[in-house]
Amino acid sequence: MLELQQIVAGYAGTPVLRGVTLCVPEGAVVALLGANGAGKTTLLRVAAGLLRPQAGQLLIDGDDLTGLPPHRLTRRGVCHVPEGRGVFPSLTVRENIVVQANNGPPEAAIEAAATAFPVLGRRLGQVAGTLSGGEQQMLALARAYVQNPRVVLLDEVSMGLAPRVVDEIFEFLGGLPATGASLLLVEQYVTKALDLADYLYLLRRGEVAFVGEPGELDGEDLFAHYLGHTA
Repeated sequence: MLELQQIVAGYAGTPVLRGVTLCVPEGAVVALLGANGAGKTTLLRVAAGLLRPQAGQLLIDGDDLTGLPPHRLTRRGVCHVPEGRGVFPSLTVRENIVVQANNGPPEAAIEAAATAFPVLGRRLGQVAGTLSGGEQQMLALARAYVQNPRVVLLDEVSMGLAPRVVDEIFEFLGGLPATGASLLLVEQYVTKALDLADYLYLLRRGEVAFVGEPGELDGEDLFAHYLGHTA
């Protein structure tokens, strides 16, 4: 289980998160929603070890891992898929998958990635930067299979993609909990995120404005009140 307790974090001395507490239970999907600038990406960066909080704790299974660098958190089962196609564009698809494997068996990693996204198995020798946007995102998401993570942090993985590709990616995400992974999902397709989520956190101006199950949100007016828009 991943927990963020009373997180205060920001940039250049300017706070973005103000005492945020969030829990991602084992095997659960947690949607993290909010208007632009609410602090969603900042929270994922803290959870991934990319940003050290000014206050608060990052816990995994009760162990305080606050301040550990990303590679140490990866070893503890944290997988971060950032916004904006997190691949090495000058490497081939095969080379990207091997890098994602973190010194695991390369062929097993390639087989796992190709099973998750068959198109990648047909593109192994292709330079990643020449893939379509959707294929690059699939390659980035493949690490969620290859690394066998405990918790996957997903930041706007559908951004800029065609609806058909978005549907395929959400089908993939829906199958991840069956592998034992928990998901913390930041997503612009609010309805899709709510359909997938077991729990929902809404951020507003760096603070938690709502926490509960998606079904507890009743009515577009309430939804607009928290998010600043309906989607």
